Amino acid sequence: MNPSKTASSVAPVDGAESSAYDHTFGSRTLDEGDDVWSHNAWDHVVPPQEHTDMVEELLNKQAESRVCDDDAARYHAHASEYWDSFYSRHENRFFKDRQWLRIEFPELIAATRADAPPTTIVELGCGAGNTVFPLLSMNKNANLRLVACDYAPQAVQVVQNHPLYQNQSTCEAYVYDLSAGTQHARSTATEAERLPPNIEPESVDIVVLIFVLSALHPNEWKAAAENVYRMLKPRTGLVLLRDYGRHDLPQLRFKKNRLLDDNFYVRGDGTRVYFFTPEELMSIFNVAPRGQHKQERFEAQQMAIDRRLLVNRKERKQMFRVWMQAKFLKTASS
Repeated sequence: MNPSKTASSVAPVDGAESSAYDHTFGSRTLDEGDDVWSHNAWDHVVPPQEHTDMVEELLNKQAESRVCDDDAARYHAHASEYWDSFYSRHENRFFKDRQWLRIEFPELIAATRADAPPTTIVELGCGAGNTVFPLLSMNKNANLRLVACDYAPQAVQVVQNHPLYQNQSTCEAYVYDLSAGTQHARSTATEAERLPPNIEPESVDIVVLIFVLSALHPNEWKAAAENVYRMLKPRTGLVLLRDYGRHDLPQLRFKKNRLLDDNFYVRGDGTRVYFFTPEELMSIFNVAPRGQHKQERFEAQQMAIDRRLLVNRKERKQMFRVWMQAKFLKTASS
């Protein structure tokens, strides 16, 4: 079980984050002499060498039985349909509302205050609305616009059927393919289709990407980043991103015939997941370290790793979670 967070548990990647975040680091660190079994979770724990050796062994074993080309092609061609089936089965019962948003992404909370300026927030890959509904429920900003998008029509339907979605004018929900414009998109996208419905170029203040890029094919990342760039306001538009990190626990739990490509897997339900490094995310968005941008499209306000050691005291198991977290500021006009 992952205990409720009371402080941010991310640690900055060198050169990518200012010291303004230093005071928000996780509240429980495992120091020399501490009893690892005395708590259920510890922040910022770098795995020991024996864990690293075990990871290498597991990855080698996964690589021995990759998904065959025909099956992989099917998963890629019908990616949105697998997610559609997922939300048809689970509706809004699988993922919990993201109450940690106020800790990790206070920019979202600030936009809901009564004295906040007019703000447009677009969540791409909204799923069942686990980000937009916490924001909608606390909103006091009469000029807030929330736009929830997903390429699974059933996910959008779940959002539209939610009681909080009814009889309000703040939130809109649309079917939209973030990967529009790539070979794996469902259709050849026109220029207008590369942006969500009713979203004009350079009109969005914040784009939220929570566990979204990991569901895309690596060939779709650049087009996704381009589409995000197009919709954000220049010099103030912000990307808030959280996703799976390299060698996160779920990656190590995959068995044979689940590996599509290096660090890219298919789950039993047909949905896909990739496990990132900070360098990959910086490259995808063409990001420069804070204060060093020249030709880059984004500046890293935050590029961080959230490491958490989960402890099962009854079974004497230690499990290492790894997430990526980023805040990228658009630096210029499209």
